[in-house]
Amino acid sequence: MNNGESQNISKPPFFDGNNYSHWKAKMTIFIQSLDYNLWDLIVGGPHLPSITNENGENIPKPRIVYNDDDRRRVQLNAKAKHVIICAINSSEFNRVSSCISAKEMWDRLEVTYEGTNQVKDEKISMLVHEYELFQMNEDDVIKSMFTRFTNIINALQSLDKTFSNCELVRKILRCLPRSWMPKVTVIEEAKNLSILPFEDLLGSLIPYELTMQKRVEDEEKERRKKKVVALKSSEIENSNNDENNSDDEDLALFTRKFKRFLANKKKFGGKPNRKIYQKG
Repeated sequence: MNNGESQNISKPPFFDGNNYSHWKAKMTIFIQSLDYNLWDLIVGGPHLPSITNENGENIPKPRIVYNDDDRRRVQLNAKAKHVIICAINSSEFNRVSSCISAKEMWDRLEVTYEGTNQVKDEKISMLVHEYELFQMNEDDVIKSMFTRFTNIINALQSLDKTFSNCELVRKILRCLPRSWMPKVTVIEEAKNLSILPFEDLLGSLIPYELTMQKRVEDEEKERRKKKVVALKSSEIENSNNDENNSDDEDLALFTRKFKRFLANKKKFGGKPNRKIYQKG
């Protein structure tokens, strides 16, 4: 369990100043699940009750003259502010406590951690470049590749840059190595990529990966088996060679002794010198 992060579905995800994009995505879902009117208010603004003064300026409308619709809008804004406040630590609260509307709070946190529109555009540009160059690494398995890819997509989504499901599916298929081409061809011919869910693509690729891994393991076993057989054959051949060499050496020794015997016999008038012969 992460420190400070609530596991209660009735409480908002907690933000401690780290990993804003992750918190923003979870907080968006949480607010929408509570009341979609709250989310619309945070995104579009509360349009708090106001009146125009004698100088033509819009100023807050005095509560004493609120009508029922005014009170409803003010109440909704207060509820949205409360949800945000309950989700942040004291440092972040000090940052947004002066904000009148929930939209101001949300925007201030967004600018603080994501930067201005220019900064956001630069971040989007870098992530899109990373997306375009994305490839499956040699040491990747399908799950780890999908994790890396999803991290890029989620980061872009947090900056309001999204891709269609069809674009994501086609991108994954294009980034697979050449060894995957038979499977890619089957998917492209058998599936309608415009409606193929991104998650279903993962489920389709994993079994093929297991099949390829099994084939590689079988080939490795067969290679090792052939290597053992070749090694044994080599040992037998070497053993035979050693025996042949030993026989040749014995024959050579006998030949040398016999020549000495003959030479000795000739030297002593046909009588062999047994002592010399025995010494070899």
